[in-house]
Amino acid sequence: MINFFSKYKFIFYLSNFILMVLYLFPGSLLGCYLYDNCQLQPQLTPDFLISSNHLYAFGLLAILGLFTYKNSNKLNFLNMYLVLFSIILEISHIFIPARSFKFSDLFGNLFGVLIVLMTNFFYTKYENFNN
Repeated sequence: MINFFSKYKFIFYLSNFILMVLYLFPGSLLGCYLYDNCQLQPQLTPDFLISSNHLYAFGLLAILGLFTYKNSNKLNFLNMYLVLFSIILEISHIFIPARSFKFSDLFGNLFGVLIVLMTNFFYTKYENFNN
């Protein structure tokens, strides 16, 4: 499966593009499509301290990026890219009409990325320890 993603990097790039479009659209594209209301944001699960939708979206993006660049020397660059991408997209909500910057969304973005990166870090440490 990892070989599939590293072979077809366009899946990771396409998911980046789709996430960027969903983030930068003034309003909610998914709300327009699902509810015929561009102001209503679909919610997968209730929010706790952080935004669960943002956690899922950036966690999935981090998993795709990790599978895409697993056997590459660009893994450190990918880690920095994902963290900066999550911060910049949320900060851009300050300037987009009908969107608002929220710390819970920012922390949801960051936790989604960091959970995947930390899991990968400990998995590789354990894997190296056993070898």
